[in-house]
Amino acid sequence: MAAKLALGMVAVSVLFLLTRNGLGVLLLLLPGTLGGLLWQPFTYGFIEAGATGILFSAIIIWSSGGWLEGVWGPRRLLLVTVGTTALAGFLTSLLALVFPVVGMFPHTGGSVMASILWVAYGLTIGRGQTNFWGIPLSGNAFAGIGAGFVALWVLTANGGPFAGLLQQLPDVLGLLLIFGYVKGRSPRGLWLHFQHWRLQRQLRNRSRNLHVVSEERPNDRFLN
Repeated sequence: MAAKLALGMVAVSVLFLLTRNGLGVLLLLLPGTLGGLLWQPFTYGFIEAGATGILFSAIIIWSSGGWLEGVWGPRRLLLVTVGTTALAGFLTSLLALVFPVVGMFPHTGGSVMASILWVAYGLTIGRGQTNFWGIPLSGNAFAGIGAGFVALWVLTANGGPFAGLLQQLPDVLGLLLIFGYVKGRSPRGLWLHFQHWRLQRQLRNRSRNLHVVSEERPNDRFLN
């Protein structure tokens, strides 16, 4: 599945490059438009416009995604990867309806998908050890490096950090979503937390109706 996602990203990116002066632009995420609310959150994640972006995004999706596939399984990998990337795009489009300035920038999303898998890989390892170009480090540190790249893109963008945040908004939202998912704030995790809270509340309510038994020994003849 990880290999299919990587190949799909390369194929759709090539299709976009061949048609970017025509209908190909409709595959990008254009926040606040009809496409940005319907199909573009599912297509932009498979597009990178530069050779370097295509190459490195494909490698990250294949390598990090391949390891996660061994842990999660192919179905969960597909749902989390595509679902989180699409949700980040959808939220970006919703924000553009409230803050029109968000809609100033079209978005490619190959880096969004790659960053999500990079950080998910690191957070899943957690305190365990991995390596970054041969340098041993913890999984959490590896995830921090992935998030750091997004922060650098924001800070080094033309127009300053605010313009950079608008340009990288799907990346930022994607990282927040995958952090919440891996750390147990997925819909299933939130439901379990809610169930736990409700059970604790029921137990507290029942305890209010309980009374301490007197220490005086009752009359034994009434026990039976």
